[in-house]
Amino acid sequence: MASLFSKVARFAASPQGRQLIAKAKRVATDPRTRRQAKDAMDKLRNRGKDNPPPAGS
Repeated sequence: MASLFSKVARFAASPQGRQLIAKAKRVATDPRTRRQAKDAMDKLRNRGKDNPPPAGS
């Protein structure tokens, strides 16, 4: 049975995988998307704490 890594590598080498990788690189360099990702991570890190960060920070 093929390992997970070999399956991922085979997908990444396929035309569909290369297309998806290119899209991910474009999205990763977009400032708006980076901000959305940072906000989501901050929200996850602060989940369950008594004092959430103020809005807009």
